[in-house]
Amino acid sequence: MKQILMIGTGGTIASGKTAEGLMPELTSEQLLAFVPAVSALCRVECLQLLSLDSTNLGPAHWLQIAGAIRARYDRYDGFVISHGTDTMAYTAAALSYLIQDAAKPIILTGAQKPIDQDITDARSNVLQSVRYVCDDRASDVNFVFNGEVIAGTRGRKIRTKSFNAFSSVDYPHLAVIRENHIIHYITRSMNAPVTWYDALNDKVFVLKLI
Repeated sequence: MKQILMIGTGGTIASGKTAEGLMPELTSEQLLAFVPAVSALCRVECLQLLSLDSTNLGPAHWLQIAGAIRARYDRYDGFVISHGTDTMAYTAAALSYLIQDAAKPIILTGAQKPIDQDITDARSNVLQSVRYVCDDRASDVNFVFNGEVIAGTRGRKIRTKSFNAFSSVDYPHLAVIRENHIIHYITRSMNAPVTWYDALNDKVFVLKLI
């Protein structure tokens, strides 16, 4: 049975009701308690790295996540990162460049609704992410959302309320997960050793001209 590390960073998926509204407060262990079926797929250990709204995540946090994975890369068969949806695509893209040619899967997931609500996409997203990370053909940095596997450099959030919140830009989905089955469309073989980077330039300004 594979050994997986689940890394918590906060986001809506881990949020609960507080006097100030929804705030990230659940740990990775508490998230997994809502998805008992995970225990039949693999052994999971948890690391609560952050507990933030994803709009507050930036380059320093991306380096922190990449560093945590690097320090534990040899100990686990794959990684699942629970993350807020607003900046998940940015984190996935950053990790794709910080961690290149990873033969082990590094999967980001989140939810549009907190995991403790009756109607939520959180439990299915967590279960599907773990199912995919346990697949022998999975590799590299991707994210799993609403049964779709999207390359880490290609995802974009296009909806704020619907469960199918993400789309793959100018590139096909790598796989889809339907009825507990993974249907692969593109499988990438990672033959080169994993390459790690530990620096980002945050002096970037986006100027849109119309």
